[in-house]
Amino acid sequence: MRKILGGSLIAIVLVLAGCAASAPPAIGVWNIEMNTPLGAMPAVLTISGDGTGVMSGDLGEQNISGIMFDGNAINFTADLEAQGQSISLTFSGTVDGDSLSGEFGSDFGAFGVTGTRQ
Repeated sequence: MRKILGGSLIAIVLVLAGCAASAPPAIGVWNIEMNTPLGAMPAVLTISGDGTGVMSGDLGEQNISGIMFDGNAINFTADLEAQGQSISLTFSGTVDGDSLSGEFGSDFGAFGVTGTRQ
């Protein structure tokens, strides 16, 4: 009887360990390239597990907000200033290992984004 209980306990622990929440795959620092109407723009995207992040590049450093993780999918918003205009960008993308792809939606249309984890 003890063997059965011991084996059952081990099985329960393994199942619970497998169900434990793992970190979203998008967390980390990413070198990204945005394919904007003005040409390719490199940037660095830093995404934290607490749902905060920063995007930095030629236009300075902007906080990103509303970060949502759903499996390999990630969504967020970045508000930035460019040539005297406020621009709100909404990102929707996915992570596959150390690669990130998706697009930013803006008032000027959508543009593609690709990236690799640092």
